[in-house]
Amino acid sequence: MKKTRDLKSFRGLLFITWKDALKTLVILAAATGLCVFLATLFDDNNPFAAMIYVLAVAAVSRLTEGFLCGVIAAVIGVICVNYMFTYPFYEFNLVLTGYPLTFSVMLIVSLIISTLTTMLKRQELLKREMDTEKARANLLRSVSHDLRTPLTSITGASSVLRENWEDIAPADRDELLGEIHDDARWLINMVENILSVTKCGDDGARITKSIEAVEEIIGEVVVKFKKTFPDVTLRTSIPESVLLVPMDAVLIEQVIMNLLENAVRHGNGTTEVSLSVGSDSRSAVFTVLDNGGGFSPDILNDLWGEPIKRKTVAVTAPDMRRDMGIGLSVCMTIIKAHGGVIAAKNTESGAAVSFSLPLGGEPQ
Repeated sequence: MKKTRDLKSFRGLLFITWKDALKTLVILAAATGLCVFLATLFDDNNPFAAMIYVLAVAAVSRLTEGFLCGVIAAVIGVICVNYMFTYPFYEFNLVLTGYPLTFSVMLIVSLIISTLTTMLKRQELLKREMDTEKARANLLRSVSHDLRTPLTSITGASSVLRENWEDIAPADRDELLGEIHDDARWLINMVENILSVTKCGDDGARITKSIEAVEEIIGEVVVKFKKTFPDVTLRTSIPESVLLVPMDAVLIEQVIMNLLENAVRHGNGTTEVSLSVGSDSRSAVFTVLDNGGGFSPDILNDLWGEPIKRKTVAVTAPDMRRDMGIGLSVCMTIIKAHGGVIAAKNTESGAAVSFSLPLGGEPQ
């Protein structure tokens, strides 16, 4: 798989898209226009032409993928300087004293700039891939343990009910069925989280954005939340005017639900949660605020890193498997895939988690 990905990346370095070709043409045209203008100021003898084209090659290398556009721009730059801006004008002449060396040096410098820029972009890409793989490994390592616990609980409770149905009191039967239901619902949410991370993190995968009305998203979340936590008060605040945001509606609903569930399950006494939405000229901001005990100071700074357990909160045994870090890790992955940011802090009344989604840009 790694060899296939490396071969695909190598082919990508040699492939030119129409966008990269257009960028190259625009930059070279601008460099040529600037050289023509300067030539009128220096009686057709432009001493800055070579430097201008070297700058153009650097810009092409930085703004395009691969190194082929940079190499082509370097060759075109050498040709243009020799043909248009070196005496005799509009003729090729590589035999004048000093010019072969000058043009050779310009071509070599241009190729070096193009290659180095491409290598830097390649390193950035590899770093992002390594971060993605690390996040997946952390998630899977945590999930591998957390999935076994509810499955064991479901199997045990269902076996007891199946073998001793008549001997179990109705109240005890209802309690066991409720535990099975809760564990099954938690497993469904866990699988959805795993699928979301896969969708946002696969090579070449891109989330599909569409213009969505925020009040519709909040409405769906409120219905799901009340079904899951009927005893917890949820207050909402949204703009009076319609707020349209480019997003993947299913993934953003999952982010909000994860944050609300974390506020209830790990809030250490949370009885009320508020969900508010605001906006400025650049982004829409979603905030989840609870009246619980807030985040423990020793995990607040590492909240978005490797999945963690709320060890500082006294919880009952069945809740020990509720890994807060998995839900928050998924939230971070989804928000980053949308081009947004997410942050958490403690307040006087509890904990607050906010994330923003950019309003600009076209749906993808």
